Amino acid sequence: MQQLAKTLGAGSCALSGLLGLAVITIALAVFMTPMDVGEVIDWAERIFGILFILFFAALVYTALLSIVQVKTIPAGAPGHRTWFETGIQASSGLATLALTYTLLGISLGIGSLSAQTLSPEAIQSVIGDLTEHFSMAFMSTVVGLPVSAALRAVLLITRTRVEERQQSDAVSFAKPTRK
Repeated sequence: MQQLAKTLGAGSCALSGLLGLAVITIALAVFMTPMDVGEVIDWAERIFGILFILFFAALVYTALLSIVQVKTIPAGAPGHRTWFETGIQASSGLATLALTYTLLGISLGIGSLSAQTLSPEAIQSVIGDLTEHFSMAFMSTVVGLPVSAALRAVLLITRTRVEERQQSDAVSFAKPTRK
């Protein structure tokens, strides 16, 4: 029961981190663009799609939960390495998701070309479709790869800090005191 309470606490902390990062990201987008909050959300939904956003959020949450667990579970204790590996896999999953959506966007763009007849009258429509698909393709990479790298870096640094702290505690505990 105590383990469940610790896991729920870690989940709450990770969810707070995810929601906090989402709010900060939206605030930065509103500050840096002429769009308001609703327009930023509509733009993200139009460019990335709901499925990408849901997968992205789930993987970021999993990586954040892993970071919290790696930080709280002592190195070498049961679960520490499992959570570390889970975080690494979630971070790598973000990179895979981003690159998969890049290929999907390019494929959809090429597919839309093959379905249309190129003529001077239709060229604007064709370019519009291509631009829409390629926007999804490249924005998923622009967002996904840096987030993946950042989460992986934080996870690795957190694990190293936990291990170093544990080693320094063991060394200071083992030193005899002089009187």
